[in-house]
Amino acid sequence: MTTNEVQLSQQIEDLLVARNLRGMKDVQPALTPGYYLRAAQLLRNCRGTVLIGTGFPVVDTFETDGPVGALALYKTLETLGATPVIVCGKPISGMLKADYRVHEISVGEHAQREEEAQAALQHYQPSAIISIERPGQAEDGGYYNMRGESISARTACFDAFVRAADCPTIGIGDGGNEIGMGNIRDAISKLNIVPAATCVDELLIADVSNWGAYGLIALLGYWQGRDLLAEIDPLEILRYLSSRGSVDGVTRLNELTEDGLQPSEGDQILADLRRLTGFLE
Repeated sequence: MTTNEVQLSQQIEDLLVARNLRGMKDVQPALTPGYYLRAAQLLRNCRGTVLIGTGFPVVDTFETDGPVGALALYKTLETLGATPVIVCGKPISGMLKADYRVHEISVGEHAQREEEAQAALQHYQPSAIISIERPGQAEDGGYYNMRGESISARTACFDAFVRAADCPTIGIGDGGNEIGMGNIRDAISKLNIVPAATCVDELLIADVSNWGAYGLIALLGYWQGRDLLAEIDPLEILRYLSSRGSVDGVTRLNELTEDGLQPSEGDQILADLRRLTGFLE
């Protein structure tokens, strides 16, 4: 890590929690600075399979935050020579499998979670695992949304993949109930949420989880000398997901928003990241 890289990472880290929508700025001191840089380094030379877990259940469908970033990362990693696979449960798995490599995992509480994960890991032999806006198991083993409601019956277990992995694991979250938040359990416990207990090698926090994916892409593009963020169109991805039944996780409406925010908010983040990495004046 060079001094410039560490400084760039910290600028990205501060940018992505500046709005403090759900308390991520408050818990940021619990993380060692440079976490975006360290996570991006895990993916920098990755040419094997990368499993990307996403899909947070809302009512009977899935929310836009998470899948937008997951599909953006999918495109970026594929561009860089890796083989990404989206890991998710129904209904989102069925929505994506015509256009992406998808590994479907079983929804609901069942005894085969660990075996299901072990079989998949043995099959794919992943070089890295990324979880973006995936519900994380709480201390009691259950899953809870931002309102504290149990969503265990509608959630597929990606935690088992992360726990059993013998490759680097990255978690991206924005509220405290996502996979990876176990890394900062004490800090998260102060938030008004049922905290997740599952840990990862590198935890990334952001005001919106999709934006965390953009932070990773920004650094990967910086090293490549290529404006990879300019090749991503979040609105196009939002339209793609919306046409397949996604909803905003906050409003629970089928609309082109993420966590109650208009696409222009994400566009501003993209512009700021491109500016930080020298691709936009």
